[in-house]
Amino acid sequence: MQNAEQPSPPLAEPGLAACAGDPPPPLLPLLAAADLQDHLMAASMDLERLQGLLDDASATLMGHFYSATQHLNGLARAAAGAPELDTRALHEALQTLGGAVTALQFQDMASQLIVHTRTRLRSCADQLARDVMGDDEDGAAVVAAPPLRPNPVTQDEMDAGSVELF
Repeated sequence: MQNAEQPSPPLAEPGLAACAGDPPPPLLPLLAAADLQDHLMAASMDLERLQGLLDDASATLMGHFYSATQHLNGLARAAAGAPELDTRALHEALQTLGGAVTALQFQDMASQLIVHTRTRLRSCADQLARDVMGDDEDGAAVVAAPPLRPNPVTQDEMDAGSVELF
């Protein structure tokens, strides 16, 4: 019984013979790399759609919160002329509404994370294409730079005035 290691099978696609002077074949077969690149780009597009949904929902919520605040402030002004009315509930409603507006800061944080993730996905897809397919007759493959920071958002909860943006 021999303990010698068996040589690894060639990494080239079946049916393609490697020549002695050829560069080593890619570790990932071309079709698998193309499929992975498609998935990365699809995920990036899904994130872009998510960004649009978040932007729309946030704008709608802010519009409604602003309108509700205007109505509550109008009621507070009217109630100020009637000392017999207890306006504590009205002021509590305004504070609660202010807290809801503060919670909408999540949209800024989510947007930063989405842009960061899309940039990272695009860079990975470009790198994969360059590594597997190489350069073409037009020149060197262009690879989008990965994000400079590992995480653009340092917050994981919302408090008034606690979110650091960019």
